[in-house]
Amino acid sequence: TANFSEQVVESFPSDISTGIYYGWACVGNGDVHKMVLSIGWNPFYKNIKKSVEAHIIHAFKDDFYEETLSIVILGYIRSERNFSSLEALISAVQEDIEEAKRQLDLPEHLKLKEDHFFHLPEGKTVNH
Repeated sequence: TANFSEQVVESFPSDISTGIYYGWACVGNGDVHKMVLSIGWNPFYKNIKKSVEAHIIHAFKDDFYEETLSIVILGYIRSERNFSSLEALISAVQEDIEEAKRQLDLPEHLKLKEDHFFHLPEGKTVNH
């Protein structure tokens, strides 16, 4: 899971609804992977500040602190909600991951994995 900085969270468009989304993510100039994105206050953890967290569906060998994380949000899975237990939260996250995998395997989503956005020349950054 990658947590975006407060500065990045504050720069997100305010009209994006809180909830769970799916899309593509790329760390540095590496491979593009499926991801689930949470935008909101994580009521189970009683967060005071809004957060944006990407769960990249890939097992990385090392941490990737301080790396650039590029994401493309493609769709909405569900609204943010609270859970009665950690087990219920974990179960919902697993369902979100499975839904993201199904959606991202659709041809119209799969083709975006190869978008040039993920492979910018060294030193270039783009904010979309």
